[in-house]
Amino acid sequence: MPIRRLALDVDKVVDRPDLITLARAIENVPGVGAVNITVTEIDVETIGTDITVEGDDIDTEALFRAIEHVGAVLHSVDEVVAGDRIIERVLRVR
Repeated sequence: MPIRRLALDVDKVVDRPDLITLARAIENVPGVGAVNITVTEIDVETIGTDITVEGDDIDTEALFRAIEHVGAVLHSVDEVVAGDRIIERVLRVR
């Protein structure tokens, strides 16, 4: 079953890698078609980011290695979309 979208919580130190380097490393992973990186927190030493990755069949192991290889840290996988198509999240009313 192909992985189509991942939402990740990733931290990095302030000066490395820069966001362009991180985006390029992710974009070069097999199966990745697009990446979005949004800064969510800035601390004295670290920057927190939310990263969304979309593609036809994302190589998740290569993706996680690429993030670590440039010096960032994957904290969690917060969303996974898999299958023949992407299903957008529908908010449930309770």
